[in-house]
Amino acid sequence: MNVYTHGHHESVLRSHRWRTAENSAAHLLPYLREDQTLLDIGCGPGTITADLSTRVARVTATEIGETELDLARAEAAARGRANIEFAVADIHALDFPDDSFDVVHAHQVLQHVADPVQALREMRRVCRPGGLVTARDSDFSRFSWSPAVPGLDDWIALYRSLARANGGEPDAGRHLAAWAGEAGFTAVTAGESTWHFTTPEERAWWGGLWADRMRHSAIAAQALAAGGQTPADLDRIAAAWQTWSASPDAWFLVQHNEILCTA
Repeated sequence: MNVYTHGHHESVLRSHRWRTAENSAAHLLPYLREDQTLLDIGCGPGTITADLSTRVARVTATEIGETELDLARAEAAARGRANIEFAVADIHALDFPDDSFDVVHAHQVLQHVADPVQALREMRRVCRPGGLVTARDSDFSRFSWSPAVPGLDDWIALYRSLARANGGEPDAGRHLAAWAGEAGFTAVTAGESTWHFTTPEERAWWGGLWADRMRHSAIAAQALAAGGQTPADLDRIAAAWQTWSASPDAWFLVQHNEILCTA
């Protein structure tokens, strides 16, 4: 597995715990039934997982280690969701038999893995014939915002550079349909959706968590270790986020692409 660019600092979890099935998996929800089994790969802190578990019979949630899974376990316990099982797994070689699940889901995962085509092959293998494989990923190069704060151009360039140095693809969203074809899927429906941060409260939250990431998270540590960035540089980018979030009428758009594939 690649280095996970974001890490698990509180500023990252603050963002990931905001995610719900409604704001992050709306493309999948119409296809879910209460008799289905679902595999949620790379479940993170488990908020989407717990939401999905209210719509299907059973969910198996995976992460790359027990420490990461403990975050999702805590979320499931807090919500009283007893129909979720947990397993450490590598998406490139899933430790499940063929045809194990009705639905296989991955949110913001393929952009971080070493071989997304192999990952999709594995997702297809463990999905029952006629079942559904779905993925949603960002396309960082299509993010847009206003006003044009110069430090945010430096931020997006730095993030994309770090993600690629870690073996990932920050513009994964645009490649999902092609990757699915390479993985052997012949019935693929592609779409797109966005997150918008426009209100003063949304801007303060989004800008604040990214300012914190640039100072304290794994992204900051990786940027310093890679060279070319100093603490002062990262402080300047963090300050740009704060300037953006305080700007009247500012907005930020996060672009995603998604695929629904019939196994």
